[in-house]
Amino acid sequence: MKLTINGIDIHYEIAGRGPVVTFVHSLATNLSLWDELAAALAGRFTVLRYDARGHGKTSAPEGPYTWPMLVDDLVGLLDALKIERTHFVGLSMGGMLGQHFALAHPGRVDRLVLASTTSRTPPEGRALWDERIAVAREKGMQAHVAGTLERWFTAPYRAAHPELMARIGAMVAATPVAGYAGWGAAIRTLDLAGKLGAIQAPTLVVCGADDPGTPPAANRAIADAIPGARFELLPNASHQLAIERAEAFRHLLIDFLG
Repeated sequence: MKLTINGIDIHYEIAGRGPVVTFVHSLATNLSLWDELAAALAGRFTVLRYDARGHGKTSAPEGPYTWPMLVDDLVGLLDALKIERTHFVGLSMGGMLGQHFALAHPGRVDRLVLASTTSRTPPEGRALWDERIAVAREKGMQAHVAGTLERWFTAPYRAAHPELMARIGAMVAATPVAGYAGWGAAIRTLDLAGKLGAIQAPTLVVCGADDPGTPPAANRAIADAIPGARFELLPNASHQLAIERAEAFRHLLIDFLG
């Protein structure tokens, strides 16, 4: 399904019954990242997933994208679907969006789950994002597939799941360059470290012990900054822990969301 929101067409799926849980995927993926988890939760929650700006079947205008723009995409979708309040689950860039959403619209967030994410991009990280954007523009997204899979999954998991690696790799390769570059430009400006104390929603921060991209220290810093936040570390997992440790992640969500 699609709705025109904030000047773009946003592709979304909604299913289930009960309290609403909104899921936002990581960079260079799409809403299908949550397929199995959405099916598992649909018996007790209304699960809303959407392709973020520049991803999947949602429009991919040239950027740069800004955090207020990306929050407006989300809020516009919620408004169009007449959803006043929602639990929010975001992974990686989705978690970055979740922090901005909870700060800008505290009355609309019930519970907040931030997975494999960070609250700040340091100066050296900004240079890295400039480089990644340049590679995407010059060589296409296929050039990012191998390195992305290495960062996202542990070596044993990659070796044991070649078909899944091919599917995720195809998702990365199919991401519009404009979307990758637009979000990359937003991520390079990320700096919420001094603002997280204002988040009011009960918050769960969860990450993989072997995540090189958003390491445990970055996730723990978020939990330490948000009043009353809970921190969970999953062993034997890298960045895409909702896939690599799917059962453990699902149990954490159900326990936290109630």
